[in-house]
Amino acid sequence: MSQNPIVVAVTGASGSIYAVRLLQVLVNAGRQTHVIISGAARQVILRELSLPFPQGDAGTDVWSAFPSEALQSSTARSFGFAVPPVGGQQAVGRSVGSIRVWGLNDYSAGIASGSFLTDGMVICPCSMGTLSAIATGASTNLIHRAADVHLKERRPLVLLPRETPLSLIQLENMTRICQAGATVMPAMPGFYHQPQCVADLVDFIVGRICDHLRIPHHLFQRWGETETEAE
Repeated sequence: MSQNPIVVAVTGASGSIYAVRLLQVLVNAGRQTHVIISGAARQVILRELSLPFPQGDAGTDVWSAFPSEALQSSTARSFGFAVPPVGGQQAVGRSVGSIRVWGLNDYSAGIASGSFLTDGMVICPCSMGTLSAIATGASTNLIHRAADVHLKERRPLVLLPRETPLSLIQLENMTRICQAGATVMPAMPGFYHQPQCVADLVDFIVGRICDHLRIPHHLFQRWGETETEAE
């Protein structure tokens, strides 16, 4: 199985908890993750989770520990996340992954080039402004450029918009991005797994992201799957 890095971008749409939980799952899956965080995303997480992202110059150890620490915060605990969150335990014998953060305008990052191999990119959550920039090829920051690289290299690119209702312009941008090869995955959780709390809804979406990145998980019970099979 390929173990190239995963790229995760976090932008200013609502849904910071999706990004935090995804990063926690990737770290516990032993994956190296390259992260880019917009200024708006830093504002949103303060509003939604009452905690900040670490500073961009914080070390890899700080960033790699951040997701699990954030999911132990009072707000995340009120969503129903346990300690550690269900489905987030590190597999026995598997190394812990790492997080490396890049500045929004740091084009020296490997992820700015198609020659840097990755297993895919996720923009979680994806603002409508970011979606528009990608749809029009406007590489005005590293998030846009990395997304453009994944499209041109035909690698998985998953966008997680969290907006409602949607305008015609936004729908047309989504259509254009899908035609270019990306996957648009709105944060619309299912309910057939009988969620008991907000954490279950979050895990449904994060699990679907992992499916598209070919990362095994046990974050929710799949349709047609028994509880024993889901464990």
